[in-house]
Amino acid sequence: MTVRTPIEVRYQETDQMGVVYHANYLVWFEIGRTKYIENLGLSYAKMEQENVVSPVIDANLSFKKPIKYGEDAFVETWLEEYDGLRTVYGYHIINSNGEIAVSGTTKHVIVHKESFRPLSLRRSFPDWHEKYVMQIKGE
Repeated sequence: MTVRTPIEVRYQETDQMGVVYHANYLVWFEIGRTKYIENLGLSYAKMEQENVVSPVIDANLSFKKPIKYGEDAFVETWLEEYDGLRTVYGYHIINSNGEIAVSGTTKHVIVHKESFRPLSLRRSFPDWHEKYVMQIKGE
């Protein structure tokens, strides 16, 4: 499953060259990731109510084409990898011509909010685990 989320390109997200500043794509990845999770019927907010957070432990971005203020943009998000502990989400930022402008991945784990002690998603959130396994299998 791939979830496509519209992104409003705001003026404050651009740099002096008039293109979206590179770090803002990570914010757009987060928007897409949150929508992807919501489309699975899951919620980061409910996870955080249990004092668990999901930090990014690795991020990769590849820039292919600039996106400028006023353009339509979309983030497409899917589950790239999942092993019960680590989750890798894949992303494409699509420009107004339907071309891939940026592609990338973010890798996440879940940890206890106060201690940052790693937790198993499989054991701590079996509903997430089940849905992620189904996504990886293409079901």
